Order: sequence, then C-alpha cells, then structure tokens
Amino acid sequence: MADTTQQDDGAMSLLDHLTELRNRLGIVMIGFVVIFLACFIRPFGGDSLNIADAVYLFLQAPLAERSEVSRMIFTGLHEGFFTQVKVAFFVSISITFPLMLLQVWKFIAPGLYQNERKAVYPFLLATPVLFALGAAMVYYIVIPLAWDFFLSFEVQGGEGALPIEVEPRISEYLSLVMRLMFAFGLSFELPVILLLMVRAGLMTADGLASKRKYAILLAFVAAAILTPPDVISQVLLAIPVILLYELSILGARIIQRRQEPDAESEA
Repeated sequence: MADTTQQDDGAMSLLDHLTELRNRLGIVMIGFVVIFLACFIRPFGGDSLNIADAVYLFLQAPLAERSEVSRMIFTGLHEGFFTQVKVAFFVSISITFPLMLLQVWKFIAPGLYQNERKAVYPFLLATPVLFALGAAMVYYIVIPLAWDFFLSFEVQGGEGALPIEVEPRISEYLSLVMRLMFAFGLSFELPVILLLMVRAGLMTADGLASKRKYAILLAFVAAAILTPPDVISQVLLAIPVILLYELSILGARIIQRRQEPDAESEA
C-alpha cells in the first residue's frame, strides 16, 4: 500500500509537476549564476585574487613545483579572460552538482515508497563522493606522474643545438586538467550506475561477472580515449575502473541476497 505522501502526490496534475520541476531547476540555475559571478569578484580590490584566480593557482600548483617550468603564457588577447570564464564554469558546476542532485531527489521522492527511498539514499550520497574521489586521484596521483613524463621530453641545448623547453599555454593546461578530472570523476560513478541497474532488476551479479572480460577491454579503450596519449594516465584510469567493476559485482551480490527474503515474504 502506498504511503500518504504518494497518494497526495498522485492528486497533482501534470502541469503541477512541470511547474514544480521548473521551480527546482530554477533554484539550481540561480545558484549556478550566483557562484559563477562570485568567481570574478575581487574582495579586496585592486590586484587581489578572485576565486577564479585562486582555483587556477591551485590547479597549477603541480606544474609550478617542477623546476623545468618557469612560466606559463597566453598567446591571444582574449585567452586570459576566457580561461577565467572556464574556471568559473568549472567551479560553478562542481558546487551546484550536489544542489542539483538534492533538487532532483526532492522532486522524485514523494512518488516513491518508503523502502524505495531508503534504497536510493546510498546512491544519492555516493554520487558526489565518488566523483570527488576521482578528481582527487587526478590531482594528487595522476597529474604529478603525467607531468613528470611529459617534461622528460625537454632537451638541453648545447653547441650547435637549441634547447627544447616547455612553455605551457594557460588555456591548454586548464583544458587538460579539467578533461582528466571529469574523465576520472565520471568513471568513478560506475558502481552507482551498475548497482542501480541491479536494484531495478535490469542486471544481475552473475551477468556482470560473465561480462568481466568485456568490461576490462572497455576500461582500457575508454582510458585511451579520455586521457592524454601516455601510458601512465591510461593505466591509472583503467585499473581503478576495473577494481570498481569488481566492487560492483560484490555489491550486486549483497543487493540480491537482501532482495531474496523480500521476494519470499511477498510470495
């Protein structure tokens, strides 16, 4: 028997649902715009750093620690401005993502049974946590190793030879870092997607186990597409994804064991 919340929600018309969805998405958009504009505010005026500057310096730190790099450049008059716009967009998306999940949950929760809500709570909490873990792995593990690999291709000059030195462009550096963070963050969402499908009855633990070899192949293919063309980044993405797939199989077995008593009691 559905709870009273679901019964009350069933009396709402389609227009009422669409209006509520619009209002909740409006809250997310307002939050995004406010955070985006706040990134350009210089709280102490003059030459003080704004949020976009501070975030870029944070992302730049792994490269700044390398003695091989003495400066970063931009080659277009507009490049510095649009780089800050990209940073502000990155910050706004990162901060409003949990808010978006919360608003989506508030929209769909009234239509769920109590046991369905309890089943969704862990996935709702795990989504931003796993994404943050993926981004943190990029910053603290992948980027330092990848930068050491790329900088090893510098060539010292000598008699009759010019030195080959790296002078990274600020826009290219930011694009590479953001690409890596989003690639790892989204890849770390694999357990959430697979376990939701198991919970919905679309997949089983045995089915996931039988497709293990295909999952390993797809993990390396995705790593080759999503990361820079170096073996270090590709391996560091593929291995965690494979481990997360194995954890998803274990999680699927636990979910199925818990579902069996419920199915027997309903029978």
